[in-house]
Amino acid sequence: MEKNMEFRFAERKDTPLILQFIRELADYEKMLDEVVADEQTLEEWVFDKQKAEVLFLLEEGREVGFALFFHNFSTFLGRAGIYLEDLYVRPECRGKGYGKAILKKLAAIAVERGCGRLEWWCLDWNKPSIDFYLSLGAEAMSDWTVYRIAGDTLKKLAD
Repeated sequence: MEKNMEFRFAERKDTPLILQFIRELADYEKMLDEVVADEQTLEEWVFDKQKAEVLFLLEEGREVGFALFFHNFSTFLGRAGIYLEDLYVRPECRGKGYGKAILKKLAAIAVERGCGRLEWWCLDWNKPSIDFYLSLGAEAMSDWTVYRIAGDTLKKLAD
């Protein structure tokens, strides 16, 4: 792992950088056309409403990776957990242990906050990431299926 690595939480002025990282991740996942987030929306939800947090990983003072996460809640554990929505390290900085460093930092934040777990989703085709997560001791939740209602279907259900 690089010696010149540090972490910092995002500030309001970082909103354009957060969006840039989101778009880079979406491009990597071949889902760039699905990104509808804009700076104004991110600023409102991350900083005004404080519904998510962003952690940057810096190499020699330059942001090269990020994690966007928020708290969820486990009724079985009776406590909050951390849900990792996005984890991304720029391609030119991969292979330096930065992904592991970000997950270790998030685990430390979870422990420090008294959370019961750290969890995330991973695309089925992303074998390099799956192998990496398994190497850290993560367990695939194979008995669970993710369901989603969004867009017009969400509005229709709300009526």
